[in-house]
Amino acid sequence: MPSTAWSSGDHYEPSMGRWSRLVGPEFLEWLDAPRGLRWLDIGCGTGALTEAIALRAEPRQLTGVDPSASFVEFARSRLGERARIEVADATHLPLDEDAVDVAVAGLVLNFVTDLVRSLAEISRVVHPGGRAGAYMWDNSGGMQLLDLFWQAASELDASARDFYESFRYGGWNRDRLERLFASIGTHAESHEIVVPTVFANFDDYWTPFLGGQGPAPSYVKSLDDERLAELREVVRALLPIAADGTISLTARAWAVRCIVN
Repeated sequence: MPSTAWSSGDHYEPSMGRWSRLVGPEFLEWLDAPRGLRWLDIGCGTGALTEAIALRAEPRQLTGVDPSASFVEFARSRLGERARIEVADATHLPLDEDAVDVAVAGLVLNFVTDLVRSLAEISRVVHPGGRAGAYMWDNSGGMQLLDLFWQAASELDASARDFYESFRYGGWNRDRLERLFASIGTHAESHEIVVPTVFANFDDYWTPFLGGQGPAPSYVKSLDDERLAELREVVRALLPIAADGTISLTARAWAVRCIVN
């Protein structure tokens, strides 16, 4: 299976980080946790959700963990003393039992190597009666900015599907998320979040694919100059580019929450 790079927060932000920052606040509003709790953000990446928690939830304690040292450094630069950010894997959380009241994971479950163990870790660190939640991009047709890219790539190269999120990680939908979180708690339920992904022009859409962060940019990085130029033009032809050059798309995420046993 092709490898995916996650080493630069500066490149991830214009690629997917700016859109994940739109999802986090709506997710937190729906999660509806009381103020002043102890929070854990699992797979915090560049700190998009962590920052939203700091701004909206008035946490008494806020911890973020991510396996990428580069992303952790980026998140620390954004959060400062508002959160403790550590390098750690979702399957080995650096916390004691019952250490937090709320554990969340934004856009990370598809990269977790062992979901069963990760869920067991969430159950271990969350105080009984606390909350757990997560959200994932709908990579089975709900991500227009990526779906159009992969449509173009697949037209030119059948092997492109080896990089495609839905092929590599399986589809994420409300049923799958509810089943996972029902295994560690009660009242597991899901919620649809749709955010606008509007690009100022084609370069605003295309340039983030050159940053090497994530499946699609990793695929782009594998192409020679000739194949890259061909892909660029096929993608351009598929996009709904308005007369003023803007490109208006949408991205859908599925969220889940439960009360931890």
